[in-house]
Amino acid sequence: MNSHEIDYEIYGEEMQYVEIELDPQEAVVAEAGSFMMMDNDIKMDTIFGDGSNQEKGVLGKIFSAGKRILTGESLFMTAFLNVGQNKRKVSFASPYPGKIVPIDLSENQGKFVCQKDAFLCAAKGVAVGVEFSKKLGRGLFGGEGFIMQKLEGDGMAFVHAGGTLARKDLAMGETLKVDTGCIVGFTQNVDYDIEFIGGIKNTIFGGEGLFFATLRGPGTVYIQSLPFSRLAGRVLAALPRGGNSKGEGSILGGLGDILDGDNRF
Repeated sequence: MNSHEIDYEIYGEEMQYVEIELDPQEAVVAEAGSFMMMDNDIKMDTIFGDGSNQEKGVLGKIFSAGKRILTGESLFMTAFLNVGQNKRKVSFASPYPGKIVPIDLSENQGKFVCQKDAFLCAAKGVAVGVEFSKKLGRGLFGGEGFIMQKLEGDGMAFVHAGGTLARKDLAMGETLKVDTGCIVGFTQNVDYDIEFIGGIKNTIFGGEGLFFATLRGPGTVYIQSLPFSRLAGRVLAALPRGGNSKGEGSILGGLGDILDGDNRF
């Protein structure tokens, strides 16, 4: 194997974390900010790119890190190496309520495509790159699904799904239509495209966006019920305006603001 062979266990229900067991000289790489806790004898190091074997020389590392900018991620990742003589453990937590999905790349033909903010951590040696769309429609209208990440190698990788997770195993030619933000990831044989919803009423009053993704089998697709963008939008919409909130259960609501002279809507 090119990637380090790691053992793991996932804990929790709504707010999960994954505990990874490292043999001596084994390492795992993770997104900055996902670290939770670790045993003694684990050395933490900030690295350029993903630390995979595909990086050759300084230019290779710069190119690997540069690709991460396109997905909105940091130039750097964090590597956790067991420098002791015994097995040690390190844990990484979900960024918001949802599920952690373990992906064994050796069982998925060495590649898995995921949303740009879904990747959590992986065995060192797994390459974290960019999956560019070759179709114009995806690029212009894909929204959150425009630039996706690809995980390549033969080790374990872990991605995060918001809310409740749904796994769909698509047969040859079977099609699934999904909100672009609800896609967590899919195996490499799945064909992915963007489709216009159509209809004047749907376009003007639908409230679901103008496009959705069509996923065509064969392959496996992971769907999340709560994309982070949707969660953030609801939080922002619920924030009090003008700093003078009557409370969510107020009978008067916005009318109370008018009577108080606060008409900043």
